[in-house]
Amino acid sequence: MQQLFNAWLLLVIVSSSIFSCAKALNVIWAINCGGPEHTDIHGIHYQRDSSNVGVASDYGRNLMITRVVPQDQILYQTERYHTASFTYDLPIPGNGDYVLILKFSEVWFANPNQKVFDVVLNGEHTIVSSLDIFAKVGRGVAHDEVVPFKVKDSRLFVGSDVSQIGSTPKRLSLEFVKGDRDNPKINAIVLVKGSIDEIPRLPALRESNNDESLLPDLDEELQQQRAGQQQHQQDRLNVNNEADDEEARKRRSRLASGPKTLDPYQSDPASTALLPVLIAVAAALPLFFCLCKL
Repeated sequence: MQQLFNAWLLLVIVSSSIFSCAKALNVIWAINCGGPEHTDIHGIHYQRDSSNVGVASDYGRNLMITRVVPQDQILYQTERYHTASFTYDLPIPGNGDYVLILKFSEVWFANPNQKVFDVVLNGEHTIVSSLDIFAKVGRGVAHDEVVPFKVKDSRLFVGSDVSQIGSTPKRLSLEFVKGDRDNPKINAIVLVKGSIDEIPRLPALRESNNDESLLPDLDEELQQQRAGQQQHQQDRLNVNNEADDEEARKRRSRLASGPKTLDPYQSDPASTALLPVLIAVAAALPLFFCLCKL
């Protein structure tokens, strides 16, 4: 009963934290670019992308996206890209502080400097410059760009830069700018009215001293399997080496050590040749004695 109560209490705490996060976030607009509608673990509802600009792709479903819970991988597996620059329009209900969350994942390239592009807000503010997703996190890894900005009296404030916003209804253009290296893309967009401190963040990347940590990772389970296979091969090699060593020892034990010794029972060829002579002398002795008596 105590274990059941503890499990129920943990469920209540997790549910409460998710509900509190969803309640605290004032989500103005969210879209799963190139994909279906989806509600994430924070309660943010992403609408289906009905745009006909560029290409909607779900190629990323062939990969398991890391750095994100399994139920939210869809936000990083589907995408919209274009062979030219393309734009989404962000609805702005009024003055206030806003946070723009741009979700990316590289699902095609496996090297840096293959896909590089800019993201521009309101036609004037480069909010993401020379974005190389693979160089930042690797292939098949979730990556968020979080951009705070402020709107006041038809003016847009991004850092220290200011620009004018169009008349009511207020909308901001969000442009993904085509560069010299492949096509611009976006996986999902969220616009929140509030502070950047309220925004849920992805877990930090694992630290490593080499660039292999950027590869998706691949995958700890796969690495463990490879390590197990290598250990198995090494064990087999060790067994074979031990068997070869044992066989060599047996062969050495069968070989005589030191100089060869004469066999005492082996016949001498010289003595064999004198044997008839000795027989003849022995037979002639009685005859010799008889002749002496005469």
